[in-house]
Parts: sequence; structure tokens; C-alpha cells
Amino acid sequence: MDERLHELRFPSESDEYRAAREELLRAEIELRAQIEAVARKRRALPLGGEVPVDYVFAEGSTVAESSGQVRLSELFADGKDTLVLYSFMYGPAMQAACPSCTSIIDALDGQVRHLTQRVNFAVVAKSPIERFREHALSRGWREVRLLSSAGNTFNADYHAEGSDGAQRPLAHVFVRRDGAVHHTYSTELAFAPADPGQDPRHVDSFWPLWNIFDLTPEGRGSDSSPRLDYS
Repeated sequence: MDERLHELRFPSESDEYRAAREELLRAEIELRAQIEAVARKRRALPLGGEVPVDYVFAEGSTVAESSGQVRLSELFADGKDTLVLYSFMYGPAMQAACPSCTSIIDALDGQVRHLTQRVNFAVVAKSPIERFREHALSRGWREVRLLSSAGNTFNADYHAEGSDGAQRPLAHVFVRRDGAVHHTYSTELAFAPADPGQDPRHVDSFWPLWNIFDLTPEGRGSDSSPRLDYS
């Protein structure tokens, strides 16, 4: 029998539980190594294509009523050459914002002050900025940078919008090199085949909801999709 990985026991646990937990712990260690191996491959990607257009976005904030315009190149602060953009599903034809995207940004809004110590971060939606700002206010977001792509082709160019105008959720990473902006990564798992009964899970690594459910005996379940209102 393999040597135990540690000697801790929890109150009243059985030997059967400890043996099964030990087997799971070894699987978790393997998963941890696989996650890091994939991250190394992601970091080692060659430089992606240069952004074809210095897109102009409408910009808004939940802490100020004024809005303006900002170019993609202007989203890079001095000393920060990485930009993470989240394409938020909220097109002008949608009656309401995507509940799943909302769940993600509900969680990330509190992390923005930590994220932006190292990288630039913003959320972009196709709806006009006033409409997107209204949704953000309803959720209590205070930190996330809000952008509207209503006046440009960013969503279509970077596959966050289908030919029929339907919106897609994607996370993108851009980098600034020698004054030029290049695409380096998007969550393309969204377009790859998924296992039977599973969603693509392309953004689950930074979506706390599912990571917490995965710790529980019930798992993700079939009725736990986020909603905008639980009343």
C-alpha cells in the first residue's frame, strides 16, 4: 500500500473515508500538476496577431455619470503591458443581460483592485454604454471598467458575436509590444467539442460559482444556473 500523503485525520472519520480521500488527494495532486502544465503552455504561446484596428469604445463608470470614449491602445496603463478583456453577453436586442456573465462579474468586481496591480482589466458589451452602466449599477459593481462596443466591430472580429448578431461570452488577453497591441489568448474552449452533458467550461477557472459547487457532494447539479433575480 502506498505511503500516506499526510497524517491528519478529521473528527470521527472512518478508515473507509480516509482511504477514499487519500485516493482523491492523489488525483487532486495530478490535477494541480496538469493545471500548471497547461498554464506553462499558455505562457509559452508565440505572439498572436496584431490588432487590426485601434478600436474606439464608449466608456462608463458606476461611480460617475459622465462617459467618454477610449481606444483599445489607451486601455494600457503605464508599466502594464497586459490587458484582459471580458466579452459580456449583453447585446442591444437582448431584453436583459446574461445571468451567467453577470455572475462572473459579480465576483470579479471585488477582485479588480487586486488584478489591476499587475494587469489592465475591463468588461465590454455590445449594448450602448448607458444601458450597460444601468445594469452595472443594479448589481452594485464599483470597480470594473465598463466599455461598449456598440460603435465598433470588436465583438465580431474577436468572435464574441455570431453572424446573426448573437453574443458570446469570451475572455481575451492582449499584450503591448514595441508600441503595438497583439492578441495573445482567448478562451477558445468555447468553440471546441464538449464532453456529453457538459458545457464548454471555457471560463470556469475564474468563475467561483462552479468551483465551489464542485467541492460539494451535490456537485453542479442541473438546476443551479445563475439567475438575475432569486426572489
